[in-house]
Amino acid sequence: VLRSDVTGEVVMKTYLTGMPECKFGLNDKLMMQGEGKRRESGSIEMEDVSFHQCVKLGKFDSDKAVTFIPPDGEFILMKYRVSENINLPFHVLPIVKELGRTRLEVNVKVKAQYSSVTGLNVIVRIPLPPNTAKVTPVTAAGKAKYEPETSELVWRMRKFPGDTEYALSAEVEMSARIEDKKAWSRPPISME
Repeated sequence: VLRSDVTGEVVMKTYLTGMPECKFGLNDKLMMQGEGKRRESGSIEMEDVSFHQCVKLGKFDSDKAVTFIPPDGEFILMKYRVSENINLPFHVLPIVKELGRTRLEVNVKVKAQYSSVTGLNVIVRIPLPPNTAKVTPVTAAGKAKYEPETSELVWRMRKFPGDTEYALSAEVEMSARIEDKKAWSRPPISME
């Protein structure tokens, strides 16, 4: 794994009469980036935190509770990013075999590391060489399509239940170009 992060937002929908002050408490294991404290094991450090203009920032700094007087309707209360201590939801096992100078065999297995929920709109992006001419993907789950603009085989799955493993295999035919002297660097697979 080269990089992983979680980007999230807290969306509120309120229809309250008057102007009540609301509090949204955060876990006591939460730390904000740049607090200067020693990290405790198991703590979660949030980065790039931004709040809606209705949040009283002074109270957040002192007691880690988001205090606000909400506007009517739907709004984004806060946005955040976490990049450490993340339990990855998927395990990806790629196998790429070079079959001569103009053919590849790609096999990718993706296993859900969670059990009781279902992942929605999961996308796996598998980079292919820039001289790819034809891709023949086979999968029992979702749909896979070669996108020549980005030189990627994009595998989309609408639903990915927990404790499930799906596999994709593809035969890749490449055009033989004389000017290609350097080997393909095999960039990493990415997921959304």
